Amino acid sequence: MRIIKYILLTIVLVVFTGCFDSKSANGGTKATTTGEKSSGKASLELWENSTLNKIVQRGELRVGMEPGYMPFEMKDKKGNIIGFDVDMANKMAKDMGVKLKIIPTAWDGIIAGLITEKYDIIMSGMTITQQRNLKINFSNPYIVVGQTILMNKAHEGKYNSAKELDKPELTIATKLGVTGEIATRKFFKKAKIVTFESESDAVSEVLSGKADAMVYDQPYNVTFMAGKGSDKLIHLDTPLTYEPLGWAIRKGDPDFLNWLNNFLRQAQDDKVEDFAAKTYNKWLVDKSWLKRVQ
Repeated sequence: MRIIKYILLTIVLVVFTGCFDSKSANGGTKATTTGEKSSGKASLELWENSTLNKIVQRGELRVGMEPGYMPFEMKDKKGNIIGFDVDMANKMAKDMGVKLKIIPTAWDGIIAGLITEKYDIIMSGMTITQQRNLKINFSNPYIVVGQTILMNKAHEGKYNSAKELDKPELTIATKLGVTGEIATRKFFKKAKIVTFESESDAVSEVLSGKADAMVYDQPYNVTFMAGKGSDKLIHLDTPLTYEPLGWAIRKGDPDFLNWLNNFLRQAQDDKVEDFAAKTYNKWLVDKSWLKRVQ
């Protein structure tokens, strides 16, 4: 009798426990389903608020750039903005299926303009730095440059490096608020440093003999030497810095960042179209475009 009672009690406990576990499992399923719905809703809201979605809905990609950085963005004789970054922006807009609108912007306000949504992206030869990255996000680098020196030809044979130019009697020019200024102040502790609003003003100071040298981005310096600087300046072309350039966007926008990095990878690795290589050769190797701006 006791054995039968024990068996019956065991069966009751098993059934009760099974019911309890079943209810717990069902409750867990409902919680997971609710969580999945919340996650899906959050993802949808993130996409709807993303810059990429707004660009597609607007039908226009707005790009902020300062058109004074040869050969990346500059104005030709007719006032058109041309250059490496312009070609990239046109390709980007085409792949998005939208129109391109370039918004010329002064360098000292270009990040503020992005944050306040005056444009969707900065494509203006901007160096990726940790300080800038605190305010904005960057795509993967699309090209790597460095700071080099353009020196007045009067010093030919006397100085061959930044270290040799660091003398109290010498004046070094650079552009205000760019990585060139940071590099200049890092490498020159004794020489006098003067800064200018534009790279053209800085290099003019060297051409006139008012400054002895200028520190600025290698592509610009190479281009300048192929034109106006060929018989007046010396290019000390060993880079002082490592500077990857990237496209800048607002923070908190993973969809746009993902699209940009995939676009860049496709442009660089697709050897059928070979867009990146052709664009590089057009602006950084071939100098025939100089006739359009000089």
